[in-house]
Amino acid sequence: MLATPAFAGFSVQDGRLIDACGDGFVMRGVNLPHAWKPRATGRAIRDSAGLGSNTARIVLSDGTRWRRTSPRAVRKIIAQARRAGQVVILEVHDTTGYGLEPKAAHIGAALAYWTRLAPVLRGQEDYVLVNIGNEPTAGTTTPEQWLEAHRTAIVALRALGLRHTLVIDAHDYGQDSSGTMRDRAAELLAADPQHNLVFDVHMYEAYGQAQAVERYLRAFQVARLPLIVGEFGPDHRGQPVDEEAIFRLSGAMGVGYLGWSWSGNAPEVADLDLVERFDGRRLTPWGRRFFHGAGGVRETSRRSRVFTGCR
Repeated sequence: MLATPAFAGFSVQDGRLIDACGDGFVMRGVNLPHAWKPRATGRAIRDSAGLGSNTARIVLSDGTRWRRTSPRAVRKIIAQARRAGQVVILEVHDTTGYGLEPKAAHIGAALAYWTRLAPVLRGQEDYVLVNIGNEPTAGTTTPEQWLEAHRTAIVALRALGLRHTLVIDAHDYGQDSSGTMRDRAAELLAADPQHNLVFDVHMYEAYGQAQAVERYLRAFQVARLPLIVGEFGPDHRGQPVDEEAIFRLSGAMGVGYLGWSWSGNAPEVADLDLVERFDGRRLTPWGRRFFHGAGGVRETSRRSRVFTGCR
């Protein structure tokens, strides 16, 4: 009889995300808007997995701006994703744009929510990453405030006993236009007792040219720091994004990416929908490019072996 592997959760080694089987894991997946369309999540997980996705980043709410996602709902999401063979990134979306948007929650508010979720998350380290807060700083928030808010959150989550890989969103609505995360990521990684962080940039209009994409990805590669492109699309509010450079360079550098988003975007950004009306059989132009184009999900996605006992 084969021995059952001793799972240890995701970890970071030499700038790479390593799964519990000891394999390098490169994310190829989608963002799913659970907080706004909770009834669509189960099918979206199944359908996106069928299209090749190996990771689902799930929009949750702590109740500040939208209806709170309950621990029971989170438990169900994790179970659905495990059945579909998808790694899950859980993120609190209420923090989006703190420092500019009046209704945005501070990361400190998200910590109270993670505390409530802790019993659900423990034991899921092989399958779940914790994205502390989506795009949690903007506007009047300074780079130092970005750093200190995340450093405090990391220490607090580790004190809770959470051993998961933590995902850190960039400053400036996730786009890091100021280079704050690029310049301070190593400092933040050193502040984590487990040294188990992945950094997340959202590539929209600040990445309208290939040179901008390459400079940013290369900076993390040279520093040997783990990076994902946690959101991107073909444009953003009428401003171009060089998505072809993102596909090409992410593949060349082994950087994970997650497309925004499955379905249900507001009219002004409706071209970011990957599928029509939450139906995985009805790919939009962006969806066809994302899943079936060169360097896209179907061509480059590899599922983690944790779902088959590392066989």
